[in-house]
Amino acid sequence: MPDLTSTELKAIQDQLNCEQILVKKFKSYASMTSDPQIKTTCEQVAAQHKNHYDKLMGHLSC
Repeated sequence: MPDLTSTELKAIQDQLNCEQILVKKFKSYASMTSDPQIKTTCEQVAAQHKNHYDKLMGHLSC
């Protein structure tokens, strides 16, 4: 992987923070609802954002 500039690293850090926030929000939404469909959807969206976070971290570990 080529060396990243400080601007690129900052952008990745910002995106990682956003992904973490989205995971927390959708997990929270899932816990607040009693509707099983909404709960499942929120859990799936939280899992997608966790996957995004993990992928970004994986790229930084190369």
